[in-house]
Amino acid sequence: MNIALIAHDNKKKLLVNFSIAYKHILEQHCLFATGTTGKLIIEATGLNIQCMMSGPLGGDQQIGAKVANNEMDLIVFLRDPLTAQPHEPDVQALLRLSDVHSIPIATNIATAELLIKSLERGDMHWREIIRQSKIHNRK
Repeated sequence: MNIALIAHDNKKKLLVNFSIAYKHILEQHCLFATGTTGKLIIEATGLNIQCMMSGPLGGDQQIGAKVANNEMDLIVFLRDPLTAQPHEPDVQALLRLSDVHSIPIATNIATAELLIKSLERGDMHWREIIRQSKIHNRK
């Protein structure tokens, strides 16, 4: 599975702690993250993560492009709902694309916990079927 890890500044420590707690699950998958968040997680966990640009510099859009191309299976995007974000349109675009393409996205720690446990149980295998179906239909 391809998993994106994103966090606003006030949620980065929370996502790092989440990644430490669930390293045993995350290390079994292909991980992507926006710039600073990815670097912090790598430093804390040693996980192999492909880092995109920082969110405000286009990282959210890079993840969005992967969603649009059916190359992302799950997103953990810990948002800070109490702080205005200068790149809010990019955030909204990523949320919209996730809805359009039925990509599970956690925007808070409670939902992230549910999705990671679901992934561990094997409940996300339907994404592999969908991804293969869409690849086959492009040919």
